[in-house]
Amino acid sequence: MPGSGVQSWATRFDGLPWTRNDALVAVGAAVVDLIGFTLTSQVDLGYVPPAGCVVMVVSALPLLARRRAPVLTMAVVLLFGLALNLSVPVAQHFNATIVVALYTVVRTRRAAVAAPTALVVVAIPLVGLAPRPRLVDVVGGVASGAIVVVAAIVMNHWQRDIEANRRLLADRAVADERRRIARELHDIVAHHITTMQLMAGGARANLAHDPKVVHEALVDLESSGRMALREMRQLLDVLRAGEEPEEEPAAPQPGIGDLERVVSESCRAGLPTALDVRGEEHPLPPSVGLTVFRIVQEALTNARKHAGRAQASVRLTYEAGGVTVEVTDDGAGAGGGAGTTGTDAGSGWGAGDGAGARSGYGLVGMRERVVLHGGTLEAGPLDEGGFRVSARLPLKAGEHMLMTTDEGALR
Repeated sequence: MPGSGVQSWATRFDGLPWTRNDALVAVGAAVVDLIGFTLTSQVDLGYVPPAGCVVMVVSALPLLARRRAPVLTMAVVLLFGLALNLSVPVAQHFNATIVVALYTVVRTRRAAVAAPTALVVVAIPLVGLAPRPRLVDVVGGVASGAIVVVAAIVMNHWQRDIEANRRLLADRAVADERRRIARELHDIVAHHITTMQLMAGGARANLAHDPKVVHEALVDLESSGRMALREMRQLLDVLRAGEEPEEEPAAPQPGIGDLERVVSESCRAGLPTALDVRGEEHPLPPSVGLTVFRIVQEALTNARKHAGRAQASVRLTYEAGGVTVEVTDDGAGAGGGAGTTGTDAGSGWGAGDGAGARSGYGLVGMRERVVLHGGTLEAGPLDEGGFRVSARLPLKAGEHMLMTTDEGALR
């Protein structure tokens, strides 16, 4: 059955209640059955009955509704087959239409429905064979029905295994990305809060004057810093529960200043990439800078993997209330419907989402990072070709001013 994310062959066709796949299957079954009926009639009767041809073609039309009403479709197909057997002296057994209808019933219905349906399907085509069905006809019908049923059951098991494995990989990717975020935030936030604590303690210790109000404010700032640091460590310990200890010390975390480096690396790797910075530059929180860096890094990695011979561009836009980063390429590797779009990072955008080369677990990691900052993320193929990843990360009220103040104080 087609996935809900496919937007071409598995969507409604011209406003009709069936898909293009359904129409193709019905037409294909009708053509195969008509060819078989024509050849059999010519050999057995010496001519081709026009009425039989009409019934053979019409009997395939119910396949258009096989997804919505598989059992009813099977019943109508069998009635047409019975009418053909009783009206035309040509033996008709398991034709393509019956095979498709039975396969659909076994794929979509439980054994309590599929088993009796299979028995009826084996028996009905034998009705009308004069003077009575031969042993070879019975054995052939049973064998044909068994093959269809086994094929449908195997396909069901295979599809369940694929779905379970996909969910497992998606869950594992999310868990790995959260642990990675936890490690990075521990280095960034803990350092920032520790600096705030030391600055407050130094200001209190070296206070030239001793106004009571200022003294109490600085004491509160120092106390708040200790509490925030302790609570942040507790939170990150929960996120990192069960994680294997790191054997190597963590390297300094990258940020906005490293975008030129990752762009240069992309160029050296064979993907010409341009960096465009717009707006009035202002300091960003380290966690926001790291998120921007990771989005650019992952998007360029995907472009190198899937875009083929292409060029890419990175656009970083500073805004009054946040920052926007956009990575696009003009490659031909995306393919229609290959992307996954989520205009709201908090709305079930991701996993699985999507069924294309670009909609893998790298985008899941981007989503996790954007959700952390309350931002929005869009990722998908462009109409003119290529692929686009765009994320907007807002800054909380006063965060911009706080970063500017901290930077000036540290100088």
